[in-house]
Amino acid sequence: MPELKTLGLFVVTALAEIVGCYLPYLWLRESKSVWLLVPGALSLALFAWLLSLHPTAAGRVYAAYGGVYVFMAILWLWAVDGIRPTGWDILGSAVALLGMAIIMFAPRSS
Repeated sequence: MPELKTLGLFVVTALAEIVGCYLPYLWLRESKSVWLLVPGALSLALFAWLLSLHPTAAGRVYAAYGGVYVFMAILWLWAVDGIRPTGWDILGSAVALLGMAIIMFAPRSS
């Protein structure tokens, strides 16, 4: 099931990126500890490493990953920010995931 592995890797990658950006946000906007920059930087390094694990062309991975990122950001909005997604948020996320699936799983000649 390479599709599930790819999707799972994208989900973990998106979480690493979101956490890596959210922690500096807490420091800058919410006056939290500057020490949040350390795990934030580590999370962004993990994000970059995770993107490198895909066996396909980098540009294709980056384009497809964006769709999963959109979906995960909407989940973050709900789970962490406590804001329930609208129907438009859900529709947009579904369209982004469909785009990811087309980019990553379309048949290709070897």
